[in-house]
Amino acid sequence: MTIQQLFKTAPVTTLLLMSFIALFIVQVLSGVDANNPSTEALLKWGANALPFTMGDEPWRLVSSAFLHIGLMHLLFNGFAMYFFGQVAEPMFGSAKFLGLFLLAAIGGNLLNNYVTWQGILDATVQPGLSAGASGGIMGIGAALLIAAIFKISANGLILNLKSLIVIMGINLVYGFAVPGIDNAGHIGGALTGLLIALGIGIAHRQRTIALKASVPTYQTHYVNYPSSSDIYADNERNISVKSAINTDVKATYIDVKNDAKGTTPTTIKPAIIWQWLPWIIMLLITIAFVWWWQDIHNQILQVLAATK
Repeated sequence: MTIQQLFKTAPVTTLLLMSFIALFIVQVLSGVDANNPSTEALLKWGANALPFTMGDEPWRLVSSAFLHIGLMHLLFNGFAMYFFGQVAEPMFGSAKFLGLFLLAAIGGNLLNNYVTWQGILDATVQPGLSAGASGGIMGIGAALLIAAIFKISANGLILNLKSLIVIMGINLVYGFAVPGIDNAGHIGGALTGLLIALGIGIAHRQRTIALKASVPTYQTHYVNYPSSSDIYADNERNISVKSAINTDVKATYIDVKNDAKGTTPTTIKPAIIWQWLPWIIMLLITIAFVWWWQDIHNQILQVLAATK
């Protein structure tokens, strides 16, 4: 698939991929090591780090999703976004897809910071940093699982549930098997994607039920046919016309759809609550994330105040 084709099919996916690549190129041109960027460089370019993200720089919850730690990290996440995005975006719609990616990335970073903070309180973890689109991508993958369960299709394509479970399982197992992987970010992103996709799936099911219940109305018109012996005379022109209708057929009826007469058949629409359900869920998740950030932020402030 060419860039033009991808942009036509999945414009948000294309723009996200371009932003990942553009940010990486600008970093390298500014002197950042392409394969092993330093901690200072990653912090400068927006990585997620608890003292900063949960302090006065919550924007790192989003910026870190566009930043990658080296070329291989970028390539891995770029390919995953390409394959998932070209399926998920047409299926969910560009706006919902973008909201899903951003909220899943934020959810992953928040869970990462929460786990880190609990580890600091227990004196078992040292604060580190994280970056990459994997939390958002895991959210998209989890959303595709729900789409397969609800049999949501895009261009006639229905996803294979078993294949998706295997792919997601491999990613999670790989994350726990290889050190240095942000497992909390993956899990947080996947859980966020599941919640949003449930709203999309329920809305899709209600829309399908409404479409099946939309039966066009009919009008019955009865037409009496004359026998072949009947003769019509046009009194004005004095022309005789003989009917050619079978004498055995005396009457019949024709069912005519209303839309054949220029009117629209009766259509049942799903209740407005179902149409807005995915957006309502995303709004509630956003509110929950703001509260969660504020809670951790306040805990950090309290601990800092107690140590002075």
